[in-house]
Amino acid sequence: MNQIPKVESFIDRYLSEYKNYKDKWNYEDGCILIACRDLYDVTGDPKYFDFIERYLSQFITDDGNILLYEKEKYNIDNILSGRVLYFMYDKTGEEKYRKAIEVLMDQLRSHPRCVTGNFFHKKIYPDQIWLDGLYMAQPFYMEYETRYDGKEKYNDIIDQFKNVEKYLGNSEKCLNYHACDITKKAFWADSETGCSKNFWLRSMGWYMMALIDVMDLMSEEIFEQYAYLRDIFREHVTGILKYQDEETGLFYQVIDRPDVSGNYLETSGSSMICYAILKGCRKGVLLSEKYLPVGKKIMEGLINEKLKTEDGKVVLTGICQVAGLGPENNPVRDGSVEYYLSEKIVNDDSKGVGPFLMAYSEYLMSK
Repeated sequence: MNQIPKVESFIDRYLSEYKNYKDKWNYEDGCILIACRDLYDVTGDPKYFDFIERYLSQFITDDGNILLYEKEKYNIDNILSGRVLYFMYDKTGEEKYRKAIEVLMDQLRSHPRCVTGNFFHKKIYPDQIWLDGLYMAQPFYMEYETRYDGKEKYNDIIDQFKNVEKYLGNSEKCLNYHACDITKKAFWADSETGCSKNFWLRSMGWYMMALIDVMDLMSEEIFEQYAYLRDIFREHVTGILKYQDEETGLFYQVIDRPDVSGNYLETSGSSMICYAILKGCRKGVLLSEKYLPVGKKIMEGLINEKLKTEDGKVVLTGICQVAGLGPENNPVRDGSVEYYLSEKIVNDDSKGVGPFLMAYSEYLMSK
């Protein structure tokens, strides 16, 4: 059965009704912007370009400043939306987008770092590396280095991935923990490793998308570094598929604990893994003969299981609204299985819709 009309109906309704996730510059809206960029590249439909241009007009001034953006908070999430600035600069040639890229790059130049060299996840989370943060910053950083900086900071970027594998990796499970406090002081951190307690699906999704996007944006001429990312990406694809639900093709909120009551097949993380696998096939990082059917099965599972008609409109269901670790005044966010399963499950959240549409764009290219 052709499900594309169902997805297209959802997209049209969702974008026509879209309201900014927050009233300031934020990564949640960035997920939708990146999805629209990808869909524009695939379809050429001007509605996607127009959506991005309208959104950015609220924040990017004629002299390239970003309204309602707070560099001094040193929140790595704030880098993500900047990825569409490269796209808009290419399409329009308007210098305000090039200048806005520099505004965000200035944050990375002075962003506080752990002793490992990794960016703090946020100023309020000192010495912490979160998987989420690799997606928030590294593709933007890699695109800047490839375009404008002579690839001088490639080692810095690759080393941050190496440290994730070193400090957050669990070789037995073939998964990475959500986060690590290098000082081992956070209340949620293991006293020996500094890692959080469990494997959260969306954090692995962020990380796998970061890997494939950074590979796509770097020069393959720097082969040793490219090969490193390629190899760990392949390992993580093999690892995550051990936990795939056989019937639907989707993945659980707490990846390796399908046995726990209340665990569920979660939409945003499943979409991210779908995107990473399909793009990995398209870019020649994965063997298409083996993995393209896997990626398509996930996409079809998302459409069949999670794209539902409610109150007369098509909505994307089963999205974890938010999950994090700490800070100290929020001890509920302790990284336990119970915590991850306690967070609200919602429809149409941009952190789910954005990756779903990114995966859909890859699905269209694979047909």
